[in-house]
Amino acid sequence: MGLYACAFIAFALDLARRSARATIPESVPSAVSRRTAAAEDLVFVEADGDGVVDAASSVSTSAQSASGGSATATATATATRSGRGSAVARISERIEGDVHTGAAMSTSLRVAMILTITGFGFHVLADAGRGIAAGRVPWANMWEFSMTGTLVIVGIFLLANLRFDLKYLGTFVLGLVCILLMIATTKYYVPVVPLPPALQSYWLVIHILVAIVATAFFALGFALSVAQLAQVRREHRVAADKPTRLRFLATLPKSDTLENLAYRINIVGFIAWTFTLIAGAIWAEKAWGRYWGWDTKEVWTFIVWVIYAGYIHARATRGWRGTRSAWLALIGFSAVMFNFGVVNVFFHGLHSYSGLTS
Repeated sequence: MGLYACAFIAFALDLARRSARATIPESVPSAVSRRTAAAEDLVFVEADGDGVVDAASSVSTSAQSASGGSATATATATATRSGRGSAVARISERIEGDVHTGAAMSTSLRVAMILTITGFGFHVLADAGRGIAAGRVPWANMWEFSMTGTLVIVGIFLLANLRFDLKYLGTFVLGLVCILLMIATTKYYVPVVPLPPALQSYWLVIHILVAIVATAFFALGFALSVAQLAQVRREHRVAADKPTRLRFLATLPKSDTLENLAYRINIVGFIAWTFTLIAGAIWAEKAWGRYWGWDTKEVWTFIVWVIYAGYIHARATRGWRGTRSAWLALIGFSAVMFNFGVVNVFFHGLHSYSGLTS
């Protein structure tokens, strides 16, 4: 978790760098260029035969400069606003291309990715060690599910970056992973214990593994939806010529691009969650002799499926694009977290396998 925390800090530093990058023009003239331009603006008067400067010409030039000061200031302000708008447009065009091709990484971003990959490697070893010690797959209780779930979230994040440039989501992903691991370490840890009879089935491997993969995709889609909502707000303020606060958003893709990425990733998660329901029903029939029993865990798993099904259907009809679809994605992931952190701990039923003592 220490490596993940350091990676989180490095990703946060990269966002700070992006904020500075968004406020700097694409090309800044050097000091020599500025001095040369200033020298060209000076008005020199030619000396007379005795070497005396023509004072009348100098006074006339000064008067013209004074009378044109107001117009110059107005033109400068207009040019500044125009330059700011063109700079934002250039940044947007550059970032849209970076979504698929990837942008040049800063030092902080390279360090963040190295720390994330290194932490992921140690995470794999720790998760495998737990499985070897238990003699089974390491996701039979809340502690093991948290370990494996956060491992898969980081893995999906790294894999997604092979296809898309999603490194700007590193702060959220690593922040979420650190929080989940901290809660799991302080609240969910249990020693290795034998499996209950109902869990001694290969359906444990299939059902829980697919649920973990779906949760990882939903987490990534949630992060993109949060970024989309923030980007929509920024775009509205820019269109209204109002100042913006989160300047790093200017270096992120447009809200439409973020929405499309979130939709594609959530579809993958929805497919995996659908198979989670199917595999869970088959497992329930093998363990308890019925496919569906309205257990609290079963109901909330179905609620999550309904929310994401509504999200996909509503967006496909083209009536729920933009912020409304993003809010649905946020509600869906909130239901996933409620199912994991509340239902597993505080609701008792046939799925009470958290391993925690009451």
